[in-house]
Amino acid sequence: MGQADSGNLVSLPLPFLTFLLCAALAVVVWRLDTGVRASRVFFALLFALFALEAFLVGLRFGYGIDLFVGVQRVLPLLVGPVMYLGFLALAEGPERFRRLARWHLAVAAGLVLLTLWRPVAVDWVIGALFAFYIGALVLLWRKGSDHLVHARLGLSRGLSNWMLRGAGLMAFVLVMDVAIAADFALSGGRHVRTLISWGSVPLILLFGAVLFALPRLVVERPQVEAVPAEAPDDGVLRAAREMLEESELYLDPDLTVQRLARRLHVPEKTLSAAINRGEGMNVSQYVNGFRVRHAATLLRETDASVSEIVTRSGFLTRSNFYREFQRVYGQTPAAWRKGG
Repeated sequence: MGQADSGNLVSLPLPFLTFLLCAALAVVVWRLDTGVRASRVFFALLFALFALEAFLVGLRFGYGIDLFVGVQRVLPLLVGPVMYLGFLALAEGPERFRRLARWHLAVAAGLVLLTLWRPVAVDWVIGALFAFYIGALVLLWRKGSDHLVHARLGLSRGLSNWMLRGAGLMAFVLVMDVAIAADFALSGGRHVRTLISWGSVPLILLFGAVLFALPRLVVERPQVEAVPAEAPDDGVLRAAREMLEESELYLDPDLTVQRLARRLHVPEKTLSAAINRGEGMNVSQYVNGFRVRHAATLLRETDASVSEIVTRSGFLTRSNFYREFQRVYGQTPAAWRKGG
């Protein structure tokens, strides 16, 4: 690199600071209980990819070590599918998710092999892939937090917000990659070190903020006696059903499994396990069943619009309402209202 760059911000090991933050985030995310193990795995892998990429960028542009440049150039091809699959695992059932995951990962692997064979095309492929997954994340986000039906009750809204932030992060990285590719094309990479240095600053601030915010979601090991295997699931289910029916707590869109468990005076783990074993669904789906039945009554007995009924029944989005109504009743709300 030129002498003009020797005194600028790149003398600071900013990519290595990004590496340390992302490595720490990978560990923290691994301990998260999002509701689905696959989601946690993909999010941890995402930050591990960011950490490895930052480390290799630091070696290449900070110390001129180009030994791993091939790996460093293709790592971004995995960012989009890994991030998207982390959120998709919370929205799709296990079987469908596995099929979609195999498809997305197979395409990503094929693109990695293609760009290793034809390195000249890597920047174009990365740009197209990032644009695709930014759009996919935005479309998934627009379906609303209630679409994340497999997320832990109470986390779906926060995870939906992080989905949009993830799309924004990918957009920023895409802009950085375009700027770096343009600099290589126009000036032989004369300003790349400066671009990477200044681009690292907002990334460091973002990852630092994420590291500060995530511990609130880390699973705390409950300091309670272990629940015996023969715990009376029927009693827990009966108490949960009676409370939800009498208090209509399900009409609160911000109802969480923690609040429900506290009202029942049982550990959260006990409630979740009882519903899973007794009803074959998670707590979110169980609560949505009460919301759907409430909505069905309103559809038959009132002239309220569907939008109004969605709100009055505790749903946050129409899309989730329609999906859950179809799951419970096997028909659309309109067909139910007509007596079909």
